[in-house]
Amino acid sequence: MLLMPINKCHPGMRLAKNIYNEDGMVLLAVNVELTQRLIDRLFSYGIDYIYIADSRTDDVIQADIIQDETRSKAIHEIRHTFKKVMEDSNKRGAVSYYDIGRNFRDVMNMIIDDLSAHQGAMVMLNNMNIKDNYLFQHSVNVSIYAIMLGISYGYSREKLETLGLGALLHDIGKTKIPLGILRKPSQLTSDEFKEMKNHTTYGFQILKDEPNIPLLSAHCALQHHERINGSGYPRGLQGPDINEFARWIGLVDSYDAMTTTRVYRRPLLPHEAMEQLFAGSGTMYDQSQIALFRDKIAIYPLGITVKLNTGEFGIVSKLNLTVPQRPVVRILQDETGRELKEPYEIDLSIKHSILISEIGEIKIEELDTESGMPTLL
Repeated sequence: MLLMPINKCHPGMRLAKNIYNEDGMVLLAVNVELTQRLIDRLFSYGIDYIYIADSRTDDVIQADIIQDETRSKAIHEIRHTFKKVMEDSNKRGAVSYYDIGRNFRDVMNMIIDDLSAHQGAMVMLNNMNIKDNYLFQHSVNVSIYAIMLGISYGYSREKLETLGLGALLHDIGKTKIPLGILRKPSQLTSDEFKEMKNHTTYGFQILKDEPNIPLLSAHCALQHHERINGSGYPRGLQGPDINEFARWIGLVDSYDAMTTTRVYRRPLLPHEAMEQLFAGSGTMYDQSQIALFRDKIAIYPLGITVKLNTGEFGIVSKLNLTVPQRPVVRILQDETGRELKEPYEIDLSIKHSILISEIGEIKIEELDTESGMPTLL
């Protein structure tokens, strides 16, 4: 399969992986033939990349480390809970959410079980979902990243649940932010940004007294925007004064925000976002935490189309677990764009002088609908 930018797809191409709606249910299934209308709709929904069937790369398959049932249940619980909190915002007096912890513990256990069954695998959260509400999908992604890191770090099951709950609910305070600010497509004013920053305090206030939510999880909502050099908010905490779980969540929250389409900017590709994180190493984020995260994230996802500094075009066909930034690339076209009758692979962990120079670049104009082979126009 090929992982291609939506703006380079053409009618006649066939999907190689499911596309999901805002509830995590299948919207378009594997093998659906794309039409221009479908491509335009997917683009309007905020989907940037899709997997396309290609007979030359049938063996390149991204295994889903999170089951569809798990993701669907997680998104459903987030949508249901966050919308309930939004609706209760105008009610007078204290409102209790006794079921939050109980319902989300079930989700946590499903995610922990799924990730525990794939220990050693690199995480690639490029699932193709309609981006109906960034907040819901973002919350689920952050919890998956955080639990994956917690497993790698050696946390106990109990600590994983606490970390996971803190991650899944880290942005619950945004349910108290006016929608006009939350969904504004342009830069916030200073007053609007001041109110947006209050979501950390709002989240802590919602969670701190709930009997089924660990107080440590509530502190994750409060502290996930603190930075180790004291430049974060709401309290300007530094280094060890920031809870360790909150530091993990702050790191992956930033990464997922950077790699997700927003109304005001395009997403960064995984390797670009990782570069941004490393730029803040030792000042914004803990260096050892970034290093572990880097080793668990596929910064060049399987199937993504690339151009090398040699001028050749191909796809990432294998991941090098010990050197994730140097994958194996299957060359499909030479430097002139000519299709190769016999594609070959280059292991970038061995060929140190060869680099990936561009992402999402391959001179495929159309795929033959019968064979899945490219036809150059």
